[in-house]
Amino acid sequence: MTVSAEKNRSWWRRYLAFPLIYKLAIALVLGAVVGLLVGPDIAVIEPLGTVFLRLLQMMVVPVVVFTLVVGVSSGSAGQFGRVGVKIMVYYMLTTVVAITLGLALASLVQPGAGLVLPDGAGAEPKEAPPLKEVLINIVPTNPLSAMVEGDMLAVLFFALVFGLALGVLRNSEDERLAGLGENMRRFFEAGAEVTFIAIRGILEYAPIGVFALLAVTLGETGVDAVAPLAMLTATVYGGVAVQVLLYCVLLLLFGHSLRRFFSAAKEPMLMSFVTRSSSGTLPVSMRAAEKMGVDEGVYGFTLPLGATINMDGTAVYVGASVIFVANVAGVDLSLTELVSVALVGVLASVGTAGVPGAGLIMLSLAITQAGLPFGPVALVAGIDAFLDMIRSLCNVTGDLAGSRIVDGGGRRKRRSRTAGPGAVGGSTPAAVAG
Repeated sequence: MTVSAEKNRSWWRRYLAFPLIYKLAIALVLGAVVGLLVGPDIAVIEPLGTVFLRLLQMMVVPVVVFTLVVGVSSGSAGQFGRVGVKIMVYYMLTTVVAITLGLALASLVQPGAGLVLPDGAGAEPKEAPPLKEVLINIVPTNPLSAMVEGDMLAVLFFALVFGLALGVLRNSEDERLAGLGENMRRFFEAGAEVTFIAIRGILEYAPIGVFALLAVTLGETGVDAVAPLAMLTATVYGGVAVQVLLYCVLLLLFGHSLRRFFSAAKEPMLMSFVTRSSSGTLPVSMRAAEKMGVDEGVYGFTLPLGATINMDGTAVYVGASVIFVANVAGVDLSLTELVSVALVGVLASVGTAGVPGAGLIMLSLAITQAGLPFGPVALVAGIDAFLDMIRSLCNVTGDLAGSRIVDGGGRRKRRSRTAGPGAVGGSTPAAVAG
Protein backbone atom coordinates (compact mmCIF):
# COMPACT_ATOMS: atom_id res chain seq x y z
CA MET A 1 0.00 0.00 0.00
CA THR A 2 2.81 2.37 0.88
CA VAL A 3 4.68 1.53 -2.32
CA SER A 4 1.51 2.09 -4.37
CA ALA A 5 0.87 5.45 -2.67
CA GLU A 6 4.45 6.49 -3.32
CA LYS A 7 4.11 5.55 -7.00
CA ASN A 8 0.92 7.59 -7.25
CA ARG A 9 2.64 10.61 -5.70
CA SER A 10 5.57 10.20 -8.06
CA TRP A 11 3.24 10.02 -11.05
CA TRP A 12 1.38 13.13 -9.87
CA ARG A 13 4.65 15.06 -9.39
CA ARG A 14 5.74 14.14 -12.92
CA TYR A 15 2.38 15.30 -14.26
CA LEU A 16 2.66 18.66 -12.48
CA ALA A 17 6.25 19.12 -13.67
CA PHE A 18 5.29 18.52 -17.31
CA PRO A 19 4.81 21.94 -19.03
CA LEU A 20 1.17 22.95 -19.43
CA ILE A 21 1.64 23.98 -23.06
CA TYR A 22 2.63 20.40 -23.94
CA LYS A 23 -0.24 18.94 -21.96
CA LEU A 24 -2.71 21.19 -23.77
CA ALA A 25 -1.13 20.38 -27.14
CA ILE A 26 -1.42 16.64 -26.43
CA ALA A 27 -5.03 17.12 -25.27
CA LEU A 28 -5.77 19.06 -28.45
CA VAL A 29 -4.39 16.34 -30.72
CA LEU A 30 -5.90 13.43 -28.77
CA GLY A 31 -9.27 15.17 -28.49
CA ALA A 32 -9.37 15.79 -32.23
CA VAL A 33 -8.29 12.25 -33.13
CA VAL A 34 -10.60 10.51 -30.64
CA GLY A 35 -13.55 12.71 -31.56
CA LEU A 36 -13.16 12.09 -35.29
CA LEU A 37 -12.65 8.33 -34.82
CA VAL A 38 -15.40 7.64 -32.29
CA GLY A 39 -18.01 10.05 -33.61
CA PRO A 40 -21.19 11.09 -31.77
CA ASP A 41 -20.87 8.29 -29.18
CA ILE A 42 -18.01 10.21 -27.54
CA ALA A 43 -20.66 12.49 -26.01
CA VAL A 44 -20.58 10.25 -22.93
CA ILE A 45 -17.49 12.13 -21.66
CA GLU A 46 -19.07 15.57 -22.08
CA PRO A 47 -19.49 16.11 -18.29
CA LEU A 48 -15.69 16.20 -17.94
CA GLY A 49 -15.61 19.24 -20.22
CA THR A 50 -18.64 20.88 -18.65
CA VAL A 51 -16.92 20.77 -15.26
CA PHE A 52 -13.94 22.63 -16.75
CA LEU A 53 -16.19 25.40 -18.09
CA ARG A 54 -17.99 25.71 -14.76
CA LEU A 55 -14.65 25.95 -12.93
CA LEU A 56 -13.67 28.86 -15.17
CA GLN A 57 -16.99 30.60 -14.55
CA MET A 58 -16.63 30.00 -10.80
CA MET A 59 -13.39 32.01 -10.64
CA VAL A 60 -14.52 35.05 -12.63
CA VAL A 61 -15.87 37.19 -9.77
CA PRO A 62 -13.16 36.31 -7.18
CA VAL A 63 -10.32 37.00 -9.58
CA VAL A 64 -11.74 40.40 -10.52
CA VAL A 65 -12.51 41.57 -6.99
CA PHE A 66 -9.29 40.44 -5.30
CA THR A 67 -6.76 41.20 -8.03
CA LEU A 68 -8.22 44.55 -9.09
CA VAL A 69 -8.47 45.84 -5.52
CA VAL A 70 -4.86 44.77 -4.84
CA GLY A 71 -3.60 46.26 -8.11
CA VAL A 72 -5.33 49.62 -7.75
CA SER A 73 -4.52 50.05 -4.05
CA SER A 74 -0.84 49.18 -4.43
CA GLY A 75 0.39 52.68 -5.25
CA SER A 76 0.00 56.18 -3.92
CA ALA A 77 -0.78 59.43 -5.63
CA GLY A 78 2.78 60.59 -5.06
CA GLN A 79 4.20 57.67 -7.03
CA PHE A 80 2.46 58.75 -10.22
CA GLY A 81 4.46 61.65 -11.53
CA ARG A 82 5.06 62.80 -15.08
CA VAL A 83 6.26 59.41 -16.34
CA GLY A 84 3.58 57.52 -14.41
CA VAL A 85 0.71 59.51 -15.90
CA LYS A 86 2.12 59.22 -19.41
CA ILE A 87 2.68 55.47 -19.26
CA MET A 88 -0.76 54.85 -17.75
CA VAL A 89 -2.39 56.84 -20.56
CA TYR A 90 -0.31 54.93 -23.11
CA TYR A 91 -1.21 51.52 -21.64
CA MET A 92 -4.92 52.28 -21.43
CA LEU A 93 -5.15 53.76 -24.93
CA THR A 94 -3.22 50.94 -26.60
CA THR A 95 -5.39 48.37 -24.80
CA VAL A 96 -8.52 50.13 -26.08
CA VAL A 97 -7.09 50.07 -29.60
CA ALA A 98 -6.10 46.41 -29.27
CA ILE A 99 -9.47 45.07 -28.16
CA THR A 100 -11.24 47.27 -30.73
CA LEU A 101 -8.89 45.90 -33.37
CA GLY A 102 -9.67 42.32 -32.36
CA LEU A 103 -13.40 42.98 -32.47
CA ALA A 104 -13.19 44.79 -35.81
CA LEU A 105 -11.03 42.22 -37.60
CA ALA A 106 -13.08 39.29 -36.35
CA SER A 107 -16.32 41.08 -37.29
CA LEU A 108 -14.92 41.45 -40.80
CA VAL A 109 -13.63 37.86 -41.07
CA GLN A 110 -16.40 36.13 -39.04
CA PRO A 111 -14.09 33.23 -38.01
CA GLY A 112 -16.81 31.07 -36.42
CA ALA A 113 -19.46 31.51 -39.11
CA GLY A 114 -21.07 28.26 -40.24
CA LEU A 115 -19.97 26.24 -37.21
CA VAL A 116 -22.75 25.03 -34.91
CA LEU A 117 -22.01 23.11 -31.73
CA PRO A 118 -23.86 19.83 -31.27
CA ASP A 119 -25.42 20.71 -27.91
CA GLY A 120 -27.21 23.68 -29.37
CA ALA A 121 -24.96 26.15 -27.64
CA GLY A 122 -26.43 28.88 -29.73
CA ALA A 123 -28.54 31.42 -27.91
CA GLU A 124 -31.38 33.58 -28.97
CA PRO A 125 -30.11 37.14 -29.42
CA LYS A 126 -31.23 39.36 -26.57
CA GLU A 127 -32.46 42.84 -27.23
CA ALA A 128 -29.54 45.06 -26.33
CA PRO A 129 -30.21 47.90 -23.89
CA PRO A 130 -29.43 51.45 -25.02
CA LEU A 131 -25.84 52.61 -24.56
CA LYS A 132 -27.04 55.23 -22.07
CA GLU A 133 -28.51 52.50 -19.88
CA VAL A 134 -25.32 50.42 -20.13
CA LEU A 135 -23.20 53.37 -18.97
CA ILE A 136 -25.57 54.14 -16.07
CA ASN A 137 -25.64 50.50 -14.98
CA ILE A 138 -21.84 50.48 -14.65
CA VAL A 139 -22.51 52.02 -11.22
CA PRO A 140 -24.16 49.25 -9.18
CA THR A 141 -26.85 49.94 -6.60
CA ASN A 142 -25.90 46.66 -4.91
CA PRO A 143 -22.38 45.30 -5.54
CA LEU A 144 -23.28 41.86 -4.14
CA SER A 145 -26.25 41.62 -6.48
CA ALA A 146 -23.99 42.55 -9.40
CA MET A 147 -21.61 39.71 -8.43
CA VAL A 148 -24.46 37.20 -8.20
CA GLU A 149 -25.95 38.27 -11.54
CA GLY A 150 -22.57 38.34 -13.30
CA ASP A 151 -22.79 42.03 -14.22
CA MET A 152 -19.05 42.34 -14.78
CA LEU A 153 -18.92 46.04 -15.63
CA ALA A 154 -20.60 46.84 -12.33
CA VAL A 155 -18.30 44.45 -10.45
CA LEU A 156 -15.24 45.98 -12.10
CA PHE A 157 -16.40 49.50 -11.24
CA PHE A 158 -17.01 48.59 -7.60
CA ALA A 159 -13.60 46.92 -7.28
CA LEU A 160 -11.94 49.92 -8.91
CA VAL A 161 -13.59 52.41 -6.53
CA PHE A 162 -12.91 50.21 -3.50
CA GLY A 163 -9.26 49.79 -4.52
CA LEU A 164 -8.75 53.54 -4.96
CA ALA A 165 -10.34 54.24 -1.56
CA LEU A 166 -8.17 51.56 0.04
CA GLY A 167 -5.08 53.13 -1.51
CA VAL A 168 -5.99 56.49 0.03
CA LEU A 169 -6.54 54.83 3.42
CA ARG A 170 -3.17 53.02 3.31
CA ASN A 171 -1.36 56.29 2.60
CA SER A 172 -3.17 58.29 5.26
CA GLU A 173 -1.04 60.47 7.54
CA ASP A 174 -3.02 59.08 10.48
CA GLU A 175 -1.08 56.01 11.61
CA ARG A 176 -4.21 54.25 12.87
CA LEU A 177 -6.01 54.68 9.55
CA ALA A 178 -2.91 53.69 7.60
CA GLY A 179 -2.60 50.53 9.72
CA LEU A 180 -6.24 49.63 9.10
CA GLY A 181 -5.72 50.17 5.36
CA GLU A 182 -2.64 47.96 5.37
CA ASN A 183 -4.48 45.20 7.21
CA MET A 184 -7.37 45.38 4.77
CA ARG A 185 -5.00 45.20 1.81
CA ARG A 186 -3.33 42.12 3.28
CA PHE A 187 -6.74 40.45 3.38
CA PHE A 188 -7.22 41.11 -0.34
CA GLU A 189 -3.64 40.03 -1.07
CA ALA A 190 -4.35 36.75 0.70
CA GLY A 191 -7.56 36.39 -1.27
CA ALA A 192 -5.66 37.01 -4.50
CA GLU A 193 -3.04 34.39 -3.61
CA VAL A 194 -5.75 31.85 -2.79
CA THR A 195 -7.38 32.67 -6.13
CA PHE A 196 -4.07 32.12 -7.94
CA ILE A 197 -3.67 28.71 -6.29
CA ALA A 198 -7.21 27.72 -7.29
CA ILE A 199 -6.63 28.83 -10.88
CA ARG A 200 -3.39 26.87 -11.06
CA GLY A 201 -5.31 23.80 -10.01
CA ILE A 202 -7.99 24.47 -12.62
CA LEU A 203 -5.32 24.83 -15.28
CA GLU A 204 -3.90 21.44 -14.30
CA TYR A 205 -7.35 20.01 -15.02
CA ALA A 206 -7.60 22.02 -18.24
CA PRO A 207 -6.06 19.30 -20.49
CA ILE A 208 -8.79 16.85 -19.42
CA GLY A 209 -11.51 19.42 -19.97
CA VAL A 210 -10.10 20.49 -23.33
CA PHE A 211 -9.77 16.86 -24.45
CA ALA A 212 -13.37 16.07 -23.51
CA LEU A 213 -14.94 19.19 -24.99
CA LEU A 214 -12.94 19.06 -28.20
CA ALA A 215 -13.56 15.33 -28.67
CA VAL A 216 -17.32 15.79 -28.19
CA THR A 217 -17.42 18.79 -30.51
CA LEU A 218 -15.45 17.15 -33.30
CA GLY A 219 -17.30 13.88 -32.76
CA GLU A 220 -20.51 15.69 -33.70
CA THR A 221 -19.27 18.24 -36.24
CA GLY A 222 -16.46 16.26 -37.88
CA VAL A 223 -13.77 18.35 -39.53
CA ASP A 224 -16.10 21.35 -39.83
CA ALA A 225 -14.47 22.98 -36.75
CA VAL A 226 -10.92 22.90 -38.13
CA ALA A 227 -11.31 25.74 -40.63
CA PRO A 228 -13.00 28.15 -38.14
CA LEU A 229 -10.24 27.53 -35.57
CA ALA A 230 -7.58 28.16 -38.21
CA MET A 231 -9.40 31.35 -39.17
CA LEU A 232 -9.49 32.50 -35.53
CA THR A 233 -5.75 31.84 -35.18
CA ALA A 234 -5.03 33.80 -38.37
CA THR A 235 -7.24 36.66 -37.14
CA VAL A 236 -5.41 36.91 -33.79
CA TYR A 237 -1.97 36.74 -35.40
CA GLY A 238 -3.02 39.31 -38.01
CA GLY A 239 -4.43 41.59 -35.31
CA VAL A 240 -1.17 41.44 -33.37
CA ALA A 241 0.75 42.30 -36.55
CA VAL A 242 -1.40 45.43 -36.97
CA GLN A 243 -0.92 46.30 -33.28
CA VAL A 244 2.87 46.04 -33.62
CA LEU A 245 2.61 48.27 -36.70
CA LEU A 246 0.83 50.81 -34.49
CA TYR A 247 3.79 50.73 -32.08
CA CYS A 248 6.08 51.44 -35.04
CA VAL A 249 4.00 54.45 -36.06
CA LEU A 250 4.04 55.82 -32.50
CA LEU A 251 7.79 55.34 -32.22
CA LEU A 252 8.35 57.22 -35.47
CA LEU A 253 5.98 60.02 -34.41
CA PHE A 254 8.01 60.50 -31.24
CA GLY A 255 11.27 60.57 -33.17
CA HIS A 256 12.68 57.14 -32.32
CA SER A 257 14.61 54.80 -34.61
CA LEU A 258 12.78 51.59 -35.49
CA ARG A 259 16.07 49.91 -36.35
CA ARG A 260 17.52 50.66 -32.93
CA PHE A 261 14.29 49.64 -31.20
CA PHE A 262 13.89 46.23 -32.85
CA SER A 263 17.62 45.54 -32.72
CA ALA A 264 17.33 45.65 -28.93
CA ALA A 265 13.76 44.32 -28.65
CA LYS A 266 14.16 41.20 -30.80
CA GLU A 267 15.59 39.14 -27.94
CA PRO A 268 12.74 39.71 -25.42
CA MET A 269 10.21 39.40 -28.27
CA LEU A 270 11.53 35.96 -29.17
CA MET A 271 11.88 34.98 -25.52
CA SER A 272 8.26 35.92 -24.75
CA PHE A 273 7.02 34.04 -27.83
CA VAL A 274 8.78 30.85 -26.75
CA THR A 275 8.12 31.05 -23.00
CA ARG A 276 4.62 32.63 -23.27
CA SER A 277 5.43 34.77 -20.23
CA SER A 278 5.64 38.57 -20.08
CA SER A 279 6.71 38.54 -16.44
CA GLY A 280 9.31 35.84 -17.01
CA THR A 281 10.80 37.90 -19.83
CA LEU A 282 11.06 41.02 -17.64
CA PRO A 283 14.84 40.80 -16.96
CA VAL A 284 15.52 40.41 -20.69
CA SER A 285 13.16 43.32 -21.45
CA MET A 286 15.02 45.54 -19.00
CA ARG A 287 18.35 44.78 -20.67
CA ALA A 288 16.77 45.59 -24.03
CA ALA A 289 15.44 48.92 -22.72
CA GLU A 290 18.92 49.77 -21.48
CA LYS A 291 20.36 49.02 -24.94
CA MET A 292 17.78 51.38 -26.46
CA GLY A 293 19.03 54.16 -24.21
CA VAL A 294 15.95 54.31 -21.96
CA ASP A 295 16.75 55.79 -18.56
CA GLU A 296 16.91 53.18 -15.79
CA GLY A 297 14.58 55.21 -13.61
CA VAL A 298 12.00 55.07 -16.40
CA TYR A 299 12.12 51.41 -17.49
CA GLY A 300 12.52 50.29 -13.88
CA PHE A 301 9.00 51.64 -13.34
CA THR A 302 7.27 51.25 -16.71
CA LEU A 303 8.26 47.66 -17.55
CA PRO A 304 7.15 46.02 -14.26
CA LEU A 305 3.98 48.10 -14.42
CA GLY A 306 3.38 46.98 -18.00
CA ALA A 307 3.89 43.33 -17.05
CA THR A 308 1.19 43.91 -14.42
CA ILE A 309 -1.51 45.83 -16.29
CA ASN A 310 -0.68 46.04 -20.02
CA MET A 311 -2.20 43.22 -22.09
CA ASP A 312 -2.52 44.43 -25.67
CA GLY A 313 -1.99 40.99 -27.18
CA THR A 314 -4.56 39.45 -24.87
CA ALA A 315 -6.97 42.28 -25.72
CA VAL A 316 -6.70 41.44 -29.44
CA TYR A 317 -7.30 37.78 -28.59
CA VAL A 318 -10.33 38.53 -26.39
CA GLY A 319 -11.93 40.77 -29.02
CA ALA A 320 -11.49 38.19 -31.79
CA SER A 321 -12.55 35.26 -29.58
CA VAL A 322 -15.75 36.99 -28.45
CA ILE A 323 -16.80 37.38 -32.09
CA PHE A 324 -15.84 33.74 -32.73
CA VAL A 325 -18.02 32.57 -29.82
CA ALA A 326 -20.88 34.80 -30.99
CA ASN A 327 -20.59 33.34 -34.51
CA VAL A 328 -20.73 29.78 -33.19
CA ALA A 329 -23.65 30.65 -30.90
CA GLY A 330 -25.52 32.31 -33.77
CA VAL A 331 -25.71 35.66 -31.97
CA ASP A 332 -25.26 39.04 -33.62
CA LEU A 333 -23.74 41.38 -31.05
CA SER A 334 -25.03 44.94 -31.09
CA LEU A 335 -22.80 48.01 -30.97
CA THR A 336 -23.77 48.49 -27.32
CA GLU A 337 -22.72 44.94 -26.46
CA LEU A 338 -19.43 45.39 -28.32
CA VAL A 339 -18.75 48.58 -26.34
CA SER A 340 -19.49 46.69 -23.12
CA VAL A 341 -17.06 43.94 -24.10
CA ALA A 342 -14.38 46.55 -24.86
CA LEU A 343 -14.89 48.25 -21.48
CA VAL A 344 -14.68 44.94 -19.64
CA GLY A 345 -11.50 44.02 -21.51
CA VAL A 346 -9.76 47.30 -20.70
CA LEU A 347 -10.73 47.35 -17.02
CA ALA A 348 -10.04 43.66 -16.50
CA SER A 349 -6.53 44.03 -17.92
CA VAL A 350 -5.59 46.04 -14.83
CA GLY A 351 -6.39 43.16 -12.50
CA THR A 352 -5.84 39.93 -14.40
CA ALA A 353 -2.47 40.42 -16.11
CA GLY A 354 -0.55 38.62 -13.38
CA VAL A 355 -3.06 35.79 -13.10
CA PRO A 356 -2.11 32.35 -14.47
CA GLY A 357 -4.25 31.68 -17.55
CA ALA A 358 -5.08 35.38 -17.80
CA GLY A 359 -6.23 35.04 -21.41
CA LEU A 360 -8.96 32.53 -20.61
CA ILE A 361 -9.99 34.49 -17.50
CA MET A 362 -10.37 37.70 -19.51
CA LEU A 363 -12.27 35.82 -22.21
CA SER A 364 -14.59 34.39 -19.55
CA LEU A 365 -15.24 37.92 -18.28
CA ALA A 366 -16.05 39.18 -21.78
CA ILE A 367 -18.26 36.19 -22.58
CA THR A 368 -20.18 36.72 -19.33
CA GLN A 369 -20.66 40.43 -20.05
CA ALA A 370 -21.91 39.71 -23.59
CA GLY A 371 -24.35 37.09 -22.32
CA LEU A 372 -22.93 34.42 -24.63
CA PRO A 373 -22.87 30.67 -23.92
CA PHE A 374 -19.66 29.10 -22.63
CA GLY A 375 -19.74 26.03 -24.87
CA PRO A 376 -17.63 27.48 -27.73
CA VAL A 377 -14.96 28.58 -25.24
CA ALA A 378 -13.80 24.96 -25.23
CA LEU A 379 -12.69 25.28 -28.84
CA VAL A 380 -10.73 28.45 -28.06
CA ALA A 381 -9.17 26.82 -24.99
CA GLY A 382 -7.96 23.96 -27.18
CA ILE A 383 -5.73 26.28 -29.23
CA ASP A 384 -5.06 28.77 -26.43
CA ALA A 385 -1.41 27.75 -26.05
CA PHE A 386 -0.66 28.69 -29.67
CA LEU A 387 -2.51 31.98 -29.33
CA ASP A 388 -0.73 32.68 -26.04
CA MET A 389 2.63 32.79 -27.83
CA ILE A 390 1.72 35.73 -30.03
CA ARG A 391 -0.20 37.41 -27.18
CA SER A 392 2.90 37.42 -25.00
CA LEU A 393 5.07 38.76 -27.82
CA CYS A 394 2.64 41.64 -28.36
CA ASN A 395 2.45 42.41 -24.62
CA VAL A 396 6.24 42.63 -24.28
CA THR A 397 6.64 44.68 -27.46
CA GLY A 398 4.00 47.12 -26.25
CA ASP A 399 5.70 47.50 -22.88
CA LEU A 400 9.06 48.26 -24.52
CA ALA A 401 7.53 50.69 -27.01
CA GLY A 402 5.76 52.53 -24.20
CA SER A 403 8.97 52.78 -22.17
CA ARG A 404 10.84 54.14 -25.20
CA ILE A 405 8.09 56.66 -25.99
CA VAL A 406 7.59 58.14 -22.50
CA ASP A 407 11.33 58.48 -21.90
CA GLY A 408 12.69 61.69 -23.36
CA GLY A 409 16.19 61.02 -22.11
CA GLY A 410 17.28 59.03 -25.15
CA ARG A 411 16.77 61.94 -27.52
CA ARG A 412 18.43 64.36 -25.12
CA LYS A 413 21.44 62.07 -24.87
CA ARG A 414 21.70 61.84 -28.63
CA ARG A 415 21.52 65.63 -28.93
CA SER A 416 24.16 66.04 -26.22
CA ARG A 417 26.54 63.66 -27.99
CA THR A 418 26.25 65.62 -31.22
CA ALA A 419 26.74 68.94 -29.44
CA GLY A 420 30.40 68.35 -28.79
CA PRO A 421 32.81 66.92 -26.21
CA GLY A 422 31.55 69.15 -23.48
CA ALA A 423 28.06 67.71 -23.75
CA VAL A 424 28.96 64.13 -22.90
CA GLY A 425 27.57 64.71 -19.46
CA GLY A 426 24.12 64.47 -21.00
CA SER A 427 24.09 60.87 -19.94
CA THR A 428 24.20 61.78 -16.29
CA PRO A 429 21.04 61.57 -14.20
CA ALA A 430 20.87 65.33 -13.89
CA ALA A 431 20.93 65.77 -17.64
CA VAL A 432 18.33 63.07 -18.16
CA ALA A 433 16.04 64.62 -15.60
CA GLY A 434 16.33 67.96 -17.30
